[in-house]
Amino acid sequence: MSEQQLTERAVDTRERDEVVEGSLPPGQRPEPGRRAPRRIWTGDAPEAAAPPVDSELWTTQTPVITGPSPARAGHGRRAAVRNVASADGRRTRRRVMGVDVARGFALLGMVAVHTLPVTRDAAEDPSWTWTLFGGHAAALFALLAGVSLAFMTGGRNPRRGHEAARSRVGIAVRALVLFAVGLVLNLLDIPAYNILIYYGLMFLVAIPFTMMRVRWLILSSVLFGVLAPFLMQWSLNVLPSHVYGNADVVDLIQSPGTVLAQLFLTGTYPALPWMAFICLGMALGRMPLTRDRIQILLVIVGAVVAAVAEGLSLVLLLRFGLRDSLLDATPWMTGKDVWAIQVFGPDPQLPTTTLKWLVVAGPHTNTPLALAVSAGLAMVALGAFLLACRSIGGWLSPLAAMGSMTLTLYASHLVFLSLVPVTQTPWFWFIVQMAVAALFATGWQKALGAGPLERLVSRASRGAAAALVREPQKA
Repeated sequence: MSEQQLTERAVDTRERDEVVEGSLPPGQRPEPGRRAPRRIWTGDAPEAAAPPVDSELWTTQTPVITGPSPARAGHGRRAAVRNVASADGRRTRRRVMGVDVARGFALLGMVAVHTLPVTRDAAEDPSWTWTLFGGHAAALFALLAGVSLAFMTGGRNPRRGHEAARSRVGIAVRALVLFAVGLVLNLLDIPAYNILIYYGLMFLVAIPFTMMRVRWLILSSVLFGVLAPFLMQWSLNVLPSHVYGNADVVDLIQSPGTVLAQLFLTGTYPALPWMAFICLGMALGRMPLTRDRIQILLVIVGAVVAAVAEGLSLVLLLRFGLRDSLLDATPWMTGKDVWAIQVFGPDPQLPTTTLKWLVVAGPHTNTPLALAVSAGLAMVALGAFLLACRSIGGWLSPLAAMGSMTLTLYASHLVFLSLVPVTQTPWFWFIVQMAVAALFATGWQKALGAGPLERLVSRASRGAAAALVREPQKA
């Protein structure tokens, strides 16, 4: 064969190889042999090149908000994501924006609970802010912490081996830093319960569960939500309960057993019952949260769980006579007192005269039905914000900025409460705090990236993980 014929054959082969599959002329067939493997189509929208991740508990660097492309305007459209620059500026991570927005909304709710009135009139009816946020904002915060823990440990595919060990060390260091920050803040005279020390303990307890997949995490959440409240109620007669409103460093040194009992079981945000939120959040973080059907299911399932739990509590109290049983077992209380616990929560804990108190679903009662109500509403909030960010993500960017540095903003809020009396003009101070938080978070994030305390937590955890878990040596 001549050189010219070889050249013409090579050109024909190259042109044939470049023909799009399905466009071959009549009478021609592809070359024999195995075809390249292709993904199985399931009807979903095509996955992005890099799945969204959330590698930091609080945040990393400045985000650029991006919505779905016009081609995805129909079925299967994905959630808005944020392209986040890494610390070295050479790589980018993709974060699901709805998670940050939901975290910012939880922060707004906690500030509202600490600042605004609980009642709205002389009849002591609950205010709408208390009805919406009382006990539920903190639960949403805890559930989202579980989502972030799942993202940090591999998302839909839990890490194994060296990477898993490094993640667990990082989480442990984060937990200790949060615990330390909370203890230091508690040295101030804060007119609200500080959740940070409870969160630090929850993260430590959560470390073994980071290796689990969705079904086991959901099972763990149910077991914590059902069994831990009984243990809590039993412990109120055995362990010291609510000796310290906000335990500080001195309290921990002087009476460690009392402080730990309060943090695990008898306090406002007891770690063991609240592990129901952490495990549920980790289960959600193992799911494809960017898919619209998952987001819709979150809203539907969460609404059903919350409505059934609240309705069951009311039916048991009012239709099956359990309120009268509670009054018989607790003669110093009236029907109004029982209703106040159902609406406003205990002060500061449930009576221990009978286990039937576990049928109430009031805020911070930490009963099985109360945990179910808060968990359901947290799922609704997360699903709703994931859906909203697909169309109005730009409008929600201030909340996303706040949600990206909640540790800094929450700590600042507690310091503010210790210095400024807000009871005389609560709405004014609430608006001031929210406006300052939104402006600060947006400006700081655009200029410097991660918040001040977020940088501290991130550097401490990364440094400890790198020092304690060495890279495996290649053979």
